[in-house]
Amino acid sequence: MKLFYIGIIQNESKPGVELCAEKDLNAYSRFTRANYGEFMTVFAKTVAERTRPGQRQDVEQQDYTFHAYGRTEGVCGIIISDQQYPALVAHQLLSKVMDEFLAAHPRSSWSASGLTMPELKDYLAKYQDPHQADSIMKIQRELDETKITLHKTIESVLQRGEKIDDLVAKSDGLSNQSKMFYQQAKKQNSCCVLM
Repeated sequence: MKLFYIGIIQNESKPGVELCAEKDLNAYSRFTRANYGEFMTVFAKTVAERTRPGQRQDVEQQDYTFHAYGRTEGVCGIIISDQQYPALVAHQLLSKVMDEFLAAHPRSSWSASGLTMPELKDYLAKYQDPHQADSIMKIQRELDETKITLHKTIESVLQRGEKIDDLVAKSDGLSNQSKMFYQQAKKQNSCCVLM
């Protein structure tokens, strides 16, 4: 599970304008990073242009999923991830990023070039592991781990119970054999009289 891109694109008119974005291209070689970065920017603009205000959508392209959230203010948030990344976490992050962007940058500042949002880099790093970033997924993972531990404990208790049952059966068998031995020894010894 990996995030590659978080960006905010003005999508009121075509072509869309990338207002600010952060990319993680470390997975690609130095020679292809620029091409992948350009692909992400162009495709993010295309998805943003096709996302209506108030709409959330996920678009799959090759090995990537583009998570989009169009706002009525005329901007669209885009996250590009691999296909294994949970859509719920991506859309929670998009909501958070869009709210922070709109609070920090009023509509009048969008025409100015060089809008920055340093939080995007932090979010890109933090949300690489969705289990750590999303509290629900974190709790679910902890519950799964607890459930596995509990199953192992129950299995070991059951195995101990089976072993105890085997020991009880063996001790009952030994007790019966010792009674039989005692009775046979008594019979054998009764024929012999000591004088």
